[in-house]
Amino acid sequence: MKTYSTGPRRERFHPIPCPLCGSGRCARRFEGSGYRFVTCLDCGLVYQNPQPLPSGLPGRYGQSYFEYERRNEGNFFHLMELGLRDIGFTSLAEGLPRLRRALDVGCATGMLLASLRAGGWEVQGVDLCRQSARHALVERGVPVFVGTLEQARFPEASFHLVHFSHLIEHLPDPAGFLREVHRILRPEGYAVVTTPNIDGLQARLFRGRWRSAIADHLCLFSKRTLRRLLAGSGFRVLKTQTWGGLAAGTAPGWLKRPADLLAKRLGFGDVVLMLVHK
Repeated sequence: MKTYSTGPRRERFHPIPCPLCGSGRCARRFEGSGYRFVTCLDCGLVYQNPQPLPSGLPGRYGQSYFEYERRNEGNFFHLMELGLRDIGFTSLAEGLPRLRRALDVGCATGMLLASLRAGGWEVQGVDLCRQSARHALVERGVPVFVGTLEQARFPEASFHLVHFSHLIEHLPDPAGFLREVHRILRPEGYAVVTTPNIDGLQARLFRGRWRSAIADHLCLFSKRTLRRLLAGSGFRVLKTQTWGGLAAGTAPGWLKRPADLLAKRLGFGDVVLMLVHK
């Protein structure tokens, strides 16, 4: 699957300090058409600098985004299922109260939410794309707030689980987002975060041509920088899993299959998932 990207846009940009540690010291990492990634010289986070103003970001997620999500929803759902299975999600859910609530932020067309509801969860979604939210409600009957998590203003301690897959790399203030996740989670609640892994094999091989080095991604996390961000927001990491050795089309099957297996086993996959506890 090709990573969704709006491509170059006419947006206003501004220089920023490191979103993880606040440092202003950085070095150029790689750049594309209209964007540049740098590495923080103090904490190692890779992020866009300068970045587009936050006010312009919602405009990226309209009809074309909905069509992309709708076209690929089955594949995305399958990958999310595999990730949840790897971290023992079924056993985790069995340890929660019978009346349990789940929130999926960046829920797109609501396929994961519908699956969770079928498993006994009360569900809620959040997404910037109005078309995706309407599709989730009309076709699957799951409620989706249109906007950001902060704009939704859910009551404190509302959810037993907050899930967000391939979302945090799009956010201009990932630390602020995680603080809000922490606030709305119930005591002893869980969060599941999935994001591209800048220390994975593909990122190391392809560098600026890596499929996740795109204008829509504002931060590119390693396992180390993601753990630091989560710890600073009050979370304890329980499990970490990576997967994806070589992207389809970049290597023959006889090479891709063992590369994928080793990437997952040794922790240098293209994507990283972390299960965390409040």
